[in-house]
Amino acid sequence: MNTVIVYCHPVEGSFCSAMRDAAHRGLIAAGHEVEIIDLAKDAFDPIMGLEEWQVYMSRTGQVPTELTRYVELVRAAKVLVFVYPTWWSGVPAQLKGWFDRVLVPGVAFSFSDEGKVRPALEHVQKMFIVSTYGSPKLYVRLVNDNGRRLISRALHIATKKRAQVTHLGLYEMDKATDVQRREFLHKIEKTLAEI
Repeated sequence: MNTVIVYCHPVEGSFCSAMRDAAHRGLIAAGHEVEIIDLAKDAFDPIMGLEEWQVYMSRTGQVPTELTRYVELVRAAKVLVFVYPTWWSGVPAQLKGWFDRVLVPGVAFSFSDEGKVRPALEHVQKMFIVSTYGSPKLYVRLVNDNGRRLISRALHIATKKRAQVTHLGLYEMDKATDVQRREFLHKIEKTLAEI
C-alpha cells in the first residue's frame, strides 16, 4: 500500500528520528511503498498568509504550488503515519501548520451543495500516531492529549469508512531508560510490519 510518514522534529538524530526510522523499517518489511515528509528538512512554513486564507475560504480546493507535492502524497496514501513529539499537549507548530495548509477543502474534506462537510480522504484505510510525551500517561489523559485527538478525531472524520487509528506513545520520555526506548522502537517497527 502507498504509505506516507509525516515526520516533525527539528533535530535530526533525535529520538523522534529513531522513531521515524523504526516506522520506516517496519513498513518496508511489510512490503509497502513509503514516502517520508520531513517538515524540518523541507523548512516547511506553518503560517497560512492572507491570500492563502482567502483561497481556503473560497472552497475551490486550490493549493499553493509549494504544497502540491504534499497534497499529491496525501491523495495517494492508503496509510498515514504521524511521528512527532508532544509539546504543550499538542503537535509541534510546524505539524499543526501542515494540517492547516495542506488538509484544505478539496483535499481532506469537501462541501455538499447544502454546505455540509463531507470526507475527502476516502482512500485512507489506516492512520498511526507515534509520539513521545514528557508527562505520565494519566496526566496526558487529564489534559486531553490534544495532538492525538486532532488526528484520531478531527482527521479521522475526514475518512469515509472511519480509518483504523493506532496510537503508540512513549510516556515520561525524560525518565525513560535506554532499554525502554529500545523496546518502544521495537514496538513501532513490529506494529507497522504487521499491517
